[in-house]
Amino acid sequence: MSEMFGADYTVSVEFYDLLQSEIDRRSAKRRFAEAAGRARHGILDVGAGTGIVTETLLTASAAPIHAVEPAAPMRAALLSRLAGLGADQRARVTLHAVPIERAGLEEVADLAVASNIIACLDPATRRSTWQAVSRALLPGGLLLFDPPPAELPTGRETVGRLGPVRVGPDIYGADITREPDAGIVRMVFTYHVERDGRVLRQQRETFELWPASASQIGAELEAQGLQVVQAPSADLLAARRPAR
Repeated sequence: MSEMFGADYTVSVEFYDLLQSEIDRRSAKRRFAEAAGRARHGILDVGAGTGIVTETLLTASAAPIHAVEPAAPMRAALLSRLAGLGADQRARVTLHAVPIERAGLEEVADLAVASNIIACLDPATRRSTWQAVSRALLPGGLLLFDPPPAELPTGRETVGRLGPVRVGPDIYGADITREPDAGIVRMVFTYHVERDGRVLRQQRETFELWPASASQIGAELEAQGLQVVQAPSADLLAARRPAR
């Protein structure tokens, strides 16, 4: 048995698709497919991860997609996913291996989505992200994202469990906890692989989340010229770049 404390998805990428792909795929379709179907000029996928949302956007729209993923482990999984798609779909994806604020995108998309990423950005990076997204959106373009937690948890708490998923004789799963720490939330994913009731491996990765209220997020968006609008789903926030 081994235990690792990692960052930048170096641990999680091994387990992510196995334990989360079906949940994330259903969520992506529910959250983003309808808006993607209305996109005509381009779609921006901020924090594309292993490409589950990217694939959903490709299926729902005929528009070109800008997939932004600076983390090398996630990008490797994303490219593996793209390799399994048809050449016509791959031709519509431009992969940006840098943070969105360094991608230099100007008025390329009428839809931007940011799934499971905004909470992971410190306040300064989050504000830079809004600025970059505002530049990347065409006039009238829409941004959809899931917000960060509004407040800190009161103590260490269990968030949930992923799996179990069987691969041959092995059972894969993960336990998720969170706790407050000096103004941020520490999310801990503890992955385990078992065979015949015995733990073969246990690995852990910790992520930092920065809480922000809806009013704070709204003020940051408006400071970058994005107007808060009604989101299509209760678990999303939305903003639009005003039409000229």
